[in-house]
Amino acid sequence: MNCIVVNTANPERLAYDAMADVWTPPPRVDYLKWAEDNIVLSERESPYPGPYNRDLFGYFDEVLRAFSPEDPCRIVTLKKSAQLGGTVLANIFCCGSLAMVPGDFLYVHPTEGNAQRWSKQKLAPMLKNTTSLRALFSQKSRDGGDSILYKERIDGRGAIQISGANSPASLSMVTMKNQVQDDLAKWETNSAGDPEAQADSRSQAHEFAKIAKISTPLILPGCRISRNYEDGSQEQPFVPCPHCGHMQVLEWDNMLANLDEEHPERAHFVCTDPECGGVIEEHHRPAMLKKLEWRTQNEKAKRQHRSFWIWSAYSVLQTFERIARAWLKAKGDPASEQTFMNDVVGQAYNAAGDAPPWEELRDRAAESDYSKGQIPAGAVLITLGIDCQDDRVEWHLVGWDRDLRRYVIDYGVIAGHISEKSARGMLDLLIVSEWKNAYGHKLKPDLTAIDGNYSTADVWGWAKRHPASKVIMVRGARSETAPRLQRVKQEYDDKTGKVKKYSRRFYNFNGSIMKFGLYKNIRKTDPLEPGYVAFASGLDDEYFRGLTAERRVVEKNRDGFDVWKWKKDPTQNNEPLDTMNQAEAAATKYGLRSMPSAVWDRLEAERWTPVPEAQLDLEDLPLAPAPAPTTKTSKKTTTFAGLAKALNG
Repeated sequence: MNCIVVNTANPERLAYDAMADVWTPPPRVDYLKWAEDNIVLSERESPYPGPYNRDLFGYFDEVLRAFSPEDPCRIVTLKKSAQLGGTVLANIFCCGSLAMVPGDFLYVHPTEGNAQRWSKQKLAPMLKNTTSLRALFSQKSRDGGDSILYKERIDGRGAIQISGANSPASLSMVTMKNQVQDDLAKWETNSAGDPEAQADSRSQAHEFAKIAKISTPLILPGCRISRNYEDGSQEQPFVPCPHCGHMQVLEWDNMLANLDEEHPERAHFVCTDPECGGVIEEHHRPAMLKKLEWRTQNEKAKRQHRSFWIWSAYSVLQTFERIARAWLKAKGDPASEQTFMNDVVGQAYNAAGDAPPWEELRDRAAESDYSKGQIPAGAVLITLGIDCQDDRVEWHLVGWDRDLRRYVIDYGVIAGHISEKSARGMLDLLIVSEWKNAYGHKLKPDLTAIDGNYSTADVWGWAKRHPASKVIMVRGARSETAPRLQRVKQEYDDKTGKVKKYSRRFYNFNGSIMKFGLYKNIRKTDPLEPGYVAFASGLDDEYFRGLTAERRVVEKNRDGFDVWKWKKDPTQNNEPLDTMNQAEAAATKYGLRSMPSAVWDRLEAERWTPVPEAQLDLEDLPLAPAPAPTTKTSKKTTTFAGLAKALNG
């Protein structure tokens, strides 16, 4: 007789095992240890490829600890310089959370386009190359849980939703315990209101949520990451003086005050202890960073909101000399100074939102050493800005030098709409006219930029008659975070579906940044200071009123959120300001900030060498009545005043 042995489970033992599983505390959530055990940086991600190295990113240790559930804070803000490792930090928080504390994670970028690029270029390689993550996420593109903007764990215990702040739909109807708000300073109000408030609300249902806000700052007032930093604990990185041990923050103002512009390689800090005053050089930095302490400036906020600030001087990815050279290159140009303060110093740029009284500029112009219609000594590059209105076309001729000083040369108004033959004829004459400079040379505009945002088809009809090397179309970008100048993406005809031909020479310019720069520069009173703005005598009051007609103000939108925008005086036209921006857009396209010194040298040699013999201008000769202009331009040219006189008989 055969016996069958049946093994039965001990019910009591099973109950104890289940109780043990329930009562056993979960493993400690340690993002720092997880990073050391799992993160391997590629050459594409870091100049120091290999396993995560705390010696390189030691200043992030405390930020990673703040992400842990052991820290009671709900919000962690990092205001930082660019290229400091912020993306690596955010990736550790995101992927470490999905590995150690499964759940849904929201990662928000300024735009959906940014989100897709991050998913493809940063997240996908990390999920594929990190052993502990590769086993959790499907690598099959056809898997329903794996798409560009959505990555789900194989076991269904968590997922990453990747969103753009400009897409309110992607920030609705989801509940997320943890999230990253990346590049927060670049977020702009979307059609549903404030995207930051929308993203914050996605974690409202979780008592122990963690929200990371990470960004390089932009402009004050209105900078989101700066506001969050001020609302939080305001923790700053203190390091000891290598000579006396005094704990202090390495501040940009300290380096700037001790900067020898002739020798940027000697850039250094000075100990803030007056009894020491020792020189702190780059070779001292490694030992100082090992003793870095984060010290809180706003203790009462620490339990709810920890905020940190760090900048390039603490990073091994940046040298003191490169910081100094970056400043010397940016100095004098407000837009470049803003980029330096944001990307290198990690601080928002406090820009002037108001112009000085227009009367001050008028009075300065009255004492000018050159008259309207003359190119003064100093002006090398000549650009023309044109703005079109219903009944007129206004134009602005501006000169520039290599130190970004600008010289207002001439301003005028042409009657009629851009579509009218007479207005087009005058514009044809304008862009080939000559203005005499202080050395006797007659110069034409090097490049003309005409506003193509209004009556685009008519503007293109005129512009295409002239070479792209001489005339471009421009329009103001809608975003304050847009590049200074960027070619318009291809636009298609609604009827034919074909690419509109003007896309080849149509550019968006960041008018907001240009206005900031202009309004800061026109306050300068030293003609030798980089960025100084000179005005010709003979410009009328209306010109100066129009140039100063706007200011940056905060307004409540329809949802009650603060929105910063440039607002025009309703009683004043602002075409002088618009055409100044267009002239600057033309100068930027020509190479104002990018031309090599050798090119500037050549232009100065050509245009600043006195003409041997005085020559009589054509407009000084008797002029017979001229026929109406045609689309063809005469090879013989003279000043616009003379041509206009001939045209009008």
